[in-house]
Parts: sequence; structure tokens; C-alpha cells
Amino acid sequence: MWDVIVIGGGATGLGVGVDAASRGFRTLLLEQSDFAKGTSSRSTKLVHGGVRYLAQGDVSLVFEALRERGLLIQNAPHLVHRQPFVIPSYSWWNKMFYGIGLNVYDWMAGRYRLEKTSFLSKAAVTRLLPNVRKEGLAGGIMYYDGQFDDARLAVNLAQTCVEQGGVALNYMKVDGLLKDGSGKVAGVQVHDVESGEAYELKAKVVVNATGVFVNEVLQMDAPKQQPLVRPSQGVHVVIDRSFLKGDNALMLPKTPDGRVLFAVPWHGHVLLGTTDTPLDEHSLEPRALEQEIDFILQTAGQYLEQKPTRQDVLSVFAGLRPLAAPTKNSGSTKEISRSHKLIVAASGLITITGGKWTTYRKMAEDTVDKAIALAGLPFRPCNTEGLQIHGAINEKSNILKPLSIYGADARGVEELVQQQPGLGRPLHKKFSHIQAEVVWAARHEMARTVEDVLARRLRVLFLDAKAAIDMAPQVAELMATELGHDAAWQQDQVRVFTQLAGQYLLEPYSKATPAAVDQI
Repeated sequence: MWDVIVIGGGATGLGVGVDAASRGFRTLLLEQSDFAKGTSSRSTKLVHGGVRYLAQGDVSLVFEALRERGLLIQNAPHLVHRQPFVIPSYSWWNKMFYGIGLNVYDWMAGRYRLEKTSFLSKAAVTRLLPNVRKEGLAGGIMYYDGQFDDARLAVNLAQTCVEQGGVALNYMKVDGLLKDGSGKVAGVQVHDVESGEAYELKAKVVVNATGVFVNEVLQMDAPKQQPLVRPSQGVHVVIDRSFLKGDNALMLPKTPDGRVLFAVPWHGHVLLGTTDTPLDEHSLEPRALEQEIDFILQTAGQYLEQKPTRQDVLSVFAGLRPLAAPTKNSGSTKEISRSHKLIVAASGLITITGGKWTTYRKMAEDTVDKAIALAGLPFRPCNTEGLQIHGAINEKSNILKPLSIYGADARGVEELVQQQPGLGRPLHKKFSHIQAEVVWAARHEMARTVEDVLARRLRVLFLDAKAAIDMAPQVAELMATELGHDAAWQQDQVRVFTQLAGQYLLEPYSKATPAAVDQI
């Protein structure tokens, strides 16, 4: 008998798993695919209070998110760091308007403020953003927010859950809910995606933290349940670092159609995004719409002297935000809450919806507090405010080194190379990743497929899809050796991954099946 079973291995579910386990409860977390396979690996990579939400008057959410931003930087310094942003201004009025607003944003952060917002001259803006459009430029504003690697943080949260005494399983799909004689939820029916074996697992309380999939779990409980979540799609385009020289990010607070656009340095590339498109459907692999891609490229081109085109796109990916649905039908995501909501069904099923990566810890705290009260568990206070996340290390001088994303685990990767020098060979000429990282991912980070490694452990699929396709045969071979798979498994993995990676490209890839596959 488990105290708490958490369904969902994205940001929200992992946060709940860490919180419940750290309070000493018998905790089991179940994910149908890989950790952060969906929305939680497809964000804009920002840990922020939400300048947009401040402009919309959602002050309480901004206060909460700024505090959580500070805690994340404190608890996962190997993955979360401050990022300077520059807002170019083409009118004196806009410069003053956004400058005043961002000084309020700083004030709201209190003791968690990163750096003071400052007004910039035209010369300062062009020095900080050498490729910014200079015609009509009146100056700008510099402010600071947080940046992180979302999927890497998810993996580290899964590891933290285990270190706190919990169990976290990926590729374990929930098929139904168990109920007792009074109709109360008493556990889950699951099957192991890899082996096909089915299990019935009992628990005192079950938490539905499945993001855009919460409606499916709710309907397992009550088939006539109305949807509580409406997805909104955000698309990101990745281009070469030369389009945004320097270490500063570009933020456009209001584009011609009212959206916010970011151009952010990330892992040696530039991330452009995002869109905000209401959808009625969802999937684990959402596809970017042509109009979303065009909007990002055209809008970025209006502010950059070196204008990105479709031929410059190295990877494009889409993610779905699990936004709490409004009661009235509307096509505007502005009317869909970004705040999280807790819902308790008559059966005792707890559902957590809405929210965002930055506030995952507070969402988890509220959820576990509710679970304690509902299931009659012994009260134990939340202790995640100061809980270091797996890999946390404060050697900030190492932040730019190739293995810095591993934090304290970097030593373990280095030891693999010392034991087997061949594992020090690079996986691709365009990236610093080495073979030892694949072995580490399979051995210590619960990676089960080539996609797990190239998409969410090394992030290459999200940075350069063609390079990821080129790496796939080598990754498959290393994983097969580590996990005990045969040549047929390797071939299948390369085929499946190549097909998937093609969806991240705007142009067909000529090497649809790398020649190396034929040699497996």
C-alpha cells in the first residue's frame, strides 16, 4: 500500500513526487512515456515571474513566481541561472513605460531580486545586442530573469524523488483507477509499456498531475466529466548563435499582434518564441503550424539586422500549456488562467491543473497539503523550500564548461572516461557531448530509448535535428551495449528516432536513414 500515487512525470507530477517523498510518505510516481516527454521539455527555458502577467494585472501570480524563481536558483544552481534581457525601444514613451514597469517587477521580487533594471542609451543597446535593428532605435531597458534547462531539471527531480525515498517509474502507463466499495479511489491499474505486464497498485490517495492529459484521467474516474483543461500551443524555432551575438537575450514585450517574443541564447544556439495558440486537441508530439513558424521568423526579422529565414532553422518544436479552461467558450488564451487550481472529485481523486514550470514547487506543496488532509495522513510540513535538487553544486565558475549541466554528477561522467578512455570521443563535430554521457544517461538517468537521450538528456534534437539524426546510430549502439539489446533493437531505434526527428525539420532531410544503420 502506497501513501501517495502520482500520475504524471512532468514538472507538476515530479514536484508532487519530490514533496511527498521528502515528507516521509510512501510515494510512487508513474509516467506513461519518458519524464518531461510532453510540455515540460518544450518551454521557452525561462524561470520568470511573468512580465506579461504583470501587465495583465495578475499581481499575486507574479509575486508567487518571483519568489519561486529565487528558490529555484538557490536549489538548482547547476541548471538555473540569471539571464540578462534587453528590450530595445523605438520610442521614448515605450522606453519609460517598460522601464517603470520592470522596476516594479524588481521591487516585487524583494530579497530574491537578481539585478537592478536599468535604462540604456542607443549606444548601449547596440553594444549589448550587436545585431538589433538600429533604424529608429531610441534606447532600451535591461532587466534580469532566470533561465534553465527544463528536461534536465525534470530528470534531476526524478532522481531527487528517489533519493528522498520515493519511487519514480517512466514507461508505466495508467489504464484505470481502482475503487473501494464506497466508490472512493483506492489505487490505479497500470501496465509496463516495455514488457506489457499489468499491475494493480493501491494507495491512500491518488494525484492526477498529467498536464494536458488531466481530462483523460478525470474521465477514468467519471466518464461524463467535463474538460477542466484547454491546451494552448507554444512554438519555438532554434537558429544559429550568430543571429544574436553576445550573452544577452532579446525581449519584445508587444509584437504587432499583441504577443511577447523572446530571442534567448541557449546551449550555444538561439531560441526564438513563442506563440500562444488555443487548441482543441493534444498529443505527446504536437506539430507547429505554418502560420506560427512564419509569425516567429517574420517578427524576429523586424528587429534583427540579420533576418532568419526558413533555411536557417535548425529545429522547430511545439509544446502544449495545460491551462485551466474558462467556463465560457472563447478563442483567447488571455481568458485562460495561468494560476494553478486544485480540484478534489467526489471519489477523492486530486487533480492539479494550470500553473507553469517556475511555480512547480508551490503547486506541489499545495497538492500534498491537500492530500494529507483528504487521506488523513500524519501532518508533516513541507521542506522543499531549502531542499537541494540532485546535482546541485555552487561552483559557478564551472557553469560554462561542457559537463556543467550535470552539476555534481559531472565527476561521475569524467570517471567513466577515465575507466574507458574511448568514451571520451565526441558524438558529433558540432557538439561537445561525448560517448560517456550516453552511458551515464542509460545507467543513472533512466534513459530507455535513443529519443530519451537525444531529446531530453542531451537536448540535441531541440537544438539541431539534423545533427541528432547523425548521432542516432552511435547512441543506439552505446545504449544497446549498456542495456543488453541486440542489433534489431538498434535498427528499430534509429528508424523510429529518424522519423520523429524529421518532424523537427522544416525541410526534408536527405539522409533519411543514416548509412551507419546498415552496418548494425
